[in-house]
Amino acid sequence: MMKRILFVLIVGLVAVSCEKSTENTMTLTGNIKGLKKGTLYLQQFQDSTLVNLDSLEIKGDGNFSFSEEVEEPEIFYLYLQKEDNNDINDRITFFGEAGNITINTSWNTFDTNVEISGSKSNDKMVEFYEMASKFNIKELQLAQQASLPEYQNDSIAMDSIVTLMDQNTINRYRYALNFGLTNGSSFATPYLMITEASEANPKYLDSIYNNLDPEIAASKYGKSLKAFLDGND
Repeated sequence: MMKRILFVLIVGLVAVSCEKSTENTMTLTGNIKGLKKGTLYLQQFQDSTLVNLDSLEIKGDGNFSFSEEVEEPEIFYLYLQKEDNNDINDRITFFGEAGNITINTSWNTFDTNVEISGSKSNDKMVEFYEMASKFNIKELQLAQQASLPEYQNDSIAMDSIVTLMDQNTINRYRYALNFGLTNGSSFATPYLMITEASEANPKYLDSIYNNLDPEIAASKYGKSLKAFLDGND
């Protein structure tokens, strides 16, 4: 009897230890409002290949939970494969990191109306994209204006639009570079410089890299930024 009790206790302790979170555990929870049926995948690029780290089949309840060990903040993806006769499948990009992260969204606006909390790196990325989107909207507005007959038939007016578009591009890069210089302690910074400012003058990107905190410079995206700079020497 004692041996049986001891065996049960040991099994219980092993089960608890297997489920125990570490300081590097990312616990991702959330809700997909209105989702009745589908499969949710936690994904990440590994060696240039998009890999499914985990998956969850959802039936009648949009709540989800994933747990993943992360060495440092990195980009992850939530991919929703719907089973609702809707051909559109969506993917959310977010900066994952150790700790508790919450992602809430809706099935029909999966990647466009999402709320993410618990990740400082993701907060920084969102801050950048919110400002960058203003420059993108301005560029679209100017492009639409340039397509109007009154501008197409007026070279002076068209030159004025082109000048405004060029200035908007310059302002966008100025913002990106200033963001990089003032956020050297964020893991999001080298990632954003690679993905959003790679066409900027390398000397400015080099200044941003040299301003990164040592931990950030030694991170996955810090090393990628350094490799990019070295390749442009």
